[in-house]
Amino acid sequence: MAKAVRFYESGGPEVLRLEDVEVGEPGPGEVRLRHVAVGLNYADTYFRNGTYPIPLPNGIGVEAAGVVTQVGADVTNVAVGDRVTYTGFINTLGAYATERLIPAAPLIKLPETIGFETAAAMTMRGLTSAYLMRRIHDFKAGDTVLLHAAAGGVGLIVSQWAKLLGVRVIGTVSSDAKAEVALAHGCDHVINYSREDVVSSVRDLTGGRGVDVVFDSVGKDTFMSSLDSLKRRGLMVCVGTASGTIPPFDPQLLAMKGSLYMTRPALADYIADPAEKAELAGELFDHVANGRIKIEIHQHYALQDAVQAHRDLEARKTTGSSIFVI
Repeated sequence: MAKAVRFYESGGPEVLRLEDVEVGEPGPGEVRLRHVAVGLNYADTYFRNGTYPIPLPNGIGVEAAGVVTQVGADVTNVAVGDRVTYTGFINTLGAYATERLIPAAPLIKLPETIGFETAAAMTMRGLTSAYLMRRIHDFKAGDTVLLHAAAGGVGLIVSQWAKLLGVRVIGTVSSDAKAEVALAHGCDHVINYSREDVVSSVRDLTGGRGVDVVFDSVGKDTFMSSLDSLKRRGLMVCVGTASGTIPPFDPQLLAMKGSLYMTRPALADYIADPAEKAELAGELFDHVANGRIKIEIHQHYALQDAVQAHRDLEARKTTGSSIFVI
């Protein structure tokens, strides 16, 4: 039998259970997939704690890489034996498993130059970084971005991608150790927010002007300082809510702080079009395969360690990418 992590009620990491499961035969439009590596993402905690409501009991995890072992009727995009990776939302939920059934539509064929562990560590983070750098804003050489969680999985990829475009990166981190990691992966300057004021540091580093764009994956705790770090008519990108959702506010605030723009994007809307998904994935794979972007896997877990993995995520003990190895 296959193994899968499931949960029966919303709550803390302790609600996760590793169980034996029957996988069954793929139906129309589905494949059976044998996982080799599974991605661990902060968004997984939102499903577990109820921030993203889902029917229970349910599986968890939305990203993995492996080999197609069976295909159902009407599947044309992949075949038995194909190496694939995937990420998504509700349609891919249940990735914390050794084997599973999954719709074929989200699957992306892996080039031979990309290993399974690398794919599981970068598909969600890499495609997120791809749309942030290639779709959200028309970046030009000399632009400056403020990047929160600069030592995280997305942060390390965004920093490297930014350098390819000539974009200056000011990162924020919570410790000196994370500062070293961020600087080694492309950040031009790093602010340790545990002892430095972010807004005043940003103004000092930009000659009082502020940054062109903020990528804020923290949410509630950093929202106001992010707005205050922007230049006039700058762009606030709320790409995550690790500290909690942003409280309601009057849009007049954006006018008062410099006619700011704001967006709250979701990866699903940038890979919904198969052609756009293929274009973003192709650019990502090319950068990684040719060494222009390096994927750092700093934490490896077994599926039976899912509870500890979630505790580490929420305690901000991780840097770079984290994966489960099957």
